[in-house]
Amino acid sequence: MLKKKPAPKRAKVRFGRPPKELAGEVDTRILDAARKVFLERGFEGASIDEIAEVARSGKPTIYARFRDKRALFTAVVTRDILSRIAEFKAEVPTGTTIEARLISAASTLLHWGLDSERIALMRLAIAESRRFPDLASTVGRTARDLSTKLGVRLLGELTQADELRALPAFAPKQLTTTARFFLDLIAVPMLFRALFEVDLKTLDAEIDAHVARSVPFFLAACRRGGVR
Repeated sequence: MLKKKPAPKRAKVRFGRPPKELAGEVDTRILDAARKVFLERGFEGASIDEIAEVARSGKPTIYARFRDKRALFTAVVTRDILSRIAEFKAEVPTGTTIEARLISAASTLLHWGLDSERIALMRLAIAESRRFPDLASTVGRTARDLSTKLGVRLLGELTQADELRALPAFAPKQLTTTARFFLDLIAVPMLFRALFEVDLKTLDAEIDAHVARSVPFFLAACRRGGVR
């Protein structure tokens, strides 16, 4: 009788963390999947099982990085709201005057910041503020600090070769206050509207006109010593 050949041995399946060179890609895939599921289901309706399926990842891989769904939600909000602010990079603003360059930079910032998914995630974070009080307060404070630093950088770059550089409002020790005034005047009103208005397309169409009205007011205040 013919002897049966032994069945080939199956390769051992390894669980746990992937090699270091792939870890970043796995983390990104999990966070992207979690954001998608949280936005579709809300925090309560989302499950690690569904997130794992969307991420094409095993639950052990997720739990090796995030202890539970709360930790995963915190990581998603932190990455998509805070990290995105720090990563913002604007193209060189167009325009021959400081007013035109500021309008260009502010419009770019608002069109980028009022992205529909980012606003939806902010709405979700606000809705879950009772469940995540520390997250809500931390995100609020940190987002304000990061956006102020972003404003300082933008204003510093735009005014360094302009007559505004000699104004007290743009002195190094005053620039943080000036940047905050700039953001509170131009960015914050549109952000509040975005959080409470459903039709973001209509709001997006209003950004350029809003910036064109607000920037001259801001510059006039700076030139007349109204920003202190």
